[in-house]
Amino acid sequence: MLRSMKDLENYAIGATDGKIGQVKDFFFDDEGWVIRYLVVDTGSWLSGRQVLISPISVHRPNWAERSLPVAITKEQVKNSPDIDADQPVTRQHETQYLAYYGYPSYWGGPGIWGEGMYPYAMLPGYAGFEGDPAEREREEAAYIEAQRARHRNDDPHLRSCKAVIGYHIHATDGEIGHVEDLLVDEQTWAIRYIVVNTSNWWVGHKVLVAPQWNTGVHWSDKSVSVDLTRAAVKAAPAYESSAELNRKHESGLYAHYGRTGYWTSGAVLEREN
Repeated sequence: MLRSMKDLENYAIGATDGKIGQVKDFFFDDEGWVIRYLVVDTGSWLSGRQVLISPISVHRPNWAERSLPVAITKEQVKNSPDIDADQPVTRQHETQYLAYYGYPSYWGGPGIWGEGMYPYAMLPGYAGFEGDPAEREREEAAYIEAQRARHRNDDPHLRSCKAVIGYHIHATDGEIGHVEDLLVDEQTWAIRYIVVNTSNWWVGHKVLVAPQWNTGVHWSDKSVSVDLTRAAVKAAPAYESSAELNRKHESGLYAHYGRTGYWTSGAVLEREN
């Protein structure tokens, strides 16, 4: 199911031994368009300190109560590396953060989360492995360290979700509107759609654009370019936040634009070509 980024704001984050705080923002990877961290305001508990929580630790969200339980303790959060959520997060910061929690790096693998698609599958001990557990642990530690060394100085391309709200969307032949919201896959934390408000061009109409159709995010002038024409966007199915967005509706959207759905193997080839 897809969740509105705006709706996820203010969700309560609960550690295994008590409440940590509330979600105030998200950092997403502007290459893979995946949320990598939740920015959590700890309120009076840690004197208003903001901390990063990885989706790797999110365990069985309680959507009805608007809470996200995480598989870490309050003490771990308290002693976690300080990261200024108002400044760019570097790969070095990420490396320190992941090492502190004992998480493998999500970059360098074929999936959007390391070797797979789901962040929680990266939790140490999540799946049972065959063979000697100690040997497996040594091999895994060596692999993780090698990956961290290879990618230590990479630009992680992490951006604030809140910051991108309001960015102008440019089609191949002109402006079509602005970013109003982001729709997030509740299992993979991938951003599946940008909600585009076309009211400054075409009154009373919202449409969805997949991040894979972007040709660039321009932080200097606060804009996003997409490989679509204004006519195609204008004729696209309207998006209603109150209606369920199921696979049938998604298929119709992709068919309208003549694109391959992200849920098919052909989508990978389409992105590579």
